[in-house]
Amino acid sequence: MGVEAPLELDGRRSRFPELLAGIAIAIYVLVVVGATTALLDAGAACHTWPACGGEWLVSPGDSIERIVAWGHRVLALAVAGLLLVALGIAWRRGAGGRVTASLATVVVLYPVQIALGAVTAVDGATTALAAAHLTVAMAIFAGVLLALLWQLEDEVREIEGAACGGPTARPGTDQDAGAPDPVVAGPGSTEADPRPGPLPTVRAYVELTKPKLWWLLCLVALAAMTLAAGPALDIGTAVATVVGGILAIGASGTFNNVIERDVDRRMARTADRPVATETVPPLRATAFGIVLAGGSVAVFVGFVNVLAAALGVIAILFYSVGYTVLLKPNTTQNIVIGGAVGAFPALIGWAAVTDTIGLPAIILGGVIFLWTPAHFYNLALVYRDDYARAGFPMLPVVRGAAVTRRHVLYYLGATLLGAVALGATTDLGWAYAAVIVLVGGTFLWAVLRLFRERTEGAAWRAFHASNAFLGSLLLAVLVDSLVV
Repeated sequence: MGVEAPLELDGRRSRFPELLAGIAIAIYVLVVVGATTALLDAGAACHTWPACGGEWLVSPGDSIERIVAWGHRVLALAVAGLLLVALGIAWRRGAGGRVTASLATVVVLYPVQIALGAVTAVDGATTALAAAHLTVAMAIFAGVLLALLWQLEDEVREIEGAACGGPTARPGTDQDAGAPDPVVAGPGSTEADPRPGPLPTVRAYVELTKPKLWWLLCLVALAAMTLAAGPALDIGTAVATVVGGILAIGASGTFNNVIERDVDRRMARTADRPVATETVPPLRATAFGIVLAGGSVAVFVGFVNVLAAALGVIAILFYSVGYTVLLKPNTTQNIVIGGAVGAFPALIGWAAVTDTIGLPAIILGGVIFLWTPAHFYNLALVYRDDYARAGFPMLPVVRGAAVTRRHVLYYLGATLLGAVALGATTDLGWAYAAVIVLVGGTFLWAVLRLFRERTEGAAWRAFHASNAFLGSLLLAVLVDSLVV
């Protein structure tokens, strides 16, 4: 990935992106609290505007609904001031036209959002009004994120141009995006033990199933099941769904190991995988994958339902053939399209309880789909040379690190908005709202540091922040769904 210069202008690091990131987080708090307020019908406790029930202050003895509604208005006023300050700074400093235009659009939209909130408070919320209020709020959040992205990119180009003493790099290119390192033999090039003992063999077969994915995908399925059933979730159904899911994940991972064994040997990160090193021969691994897939179908059909089994089979085929064979070696959008496989556990979990596919499951699956590029592109930045050696057209390899960082921020913003949509269409409450604000803000700050530092360490931090975000979100869904 290379080490690039930190973002500094005129000998000082610009603080304007931090201001924009802080405003984005504050607006996200408003969006989340606004959705939660609507669910709690807190507007009924504060039915006049701008004062709350005719009073300008609340006391600790007031209801939680009244305090939330009042706090929402105070924060909205503070954000309005910050937006005006940011627009003034952009104008005074001659920020890029895109940055100024985006902030100006947000400043124009903001009074519209306030007016929608005032009408909601005075006349009561209707479905159309609530949808309009949430839509404008999301547009405002997206506008600030775009301003942040464009400001960071403008500063990078200015610094790189000054450092090179020549013209600035074109948008979407990286000056550290040279030719990949020469092909080197990975750890898997060493000769494998022809007769490994039983424990190493068992360990190799377990490794084929990619156990690091178990916890995440099973947590997605459990979250979907609790959304569907709440505290009434049947433990037997939950256990059977998790077992069937682990078998399906294991089958997918095993087939992936078999299909990619040749390119795995060319990547330092994957050269020691069991099939690449022939610790497990390809034919045995294939047979093992078939057994796992059959076991998954048997568990789903025998203990859950046919719909869950069908979705499990589709997920195995999509990952093994659609992603591994068709997408990964042939398109830079492999991670984006392939991310759809992460949505299947949400559909399976919901189907296990209801024998249908419901809207909350689709939205939860959408969150996983949007999160996947924001998560995996950080790893692709770290292993860009490795992917280049293997011949995979990953986004950092083909388009460069700058474009990849941009897409991380795009998909992070979309993921955060997807999390709001999940909360707005379900009965999720305070635990969920607090978690997505705190870990979402942490994730955004890690991505800001990725733009600032442009190092492998920053990419790793953003990668781990993405894991923390999704894991915390799913745990919050469990807590809010199971605790009455």
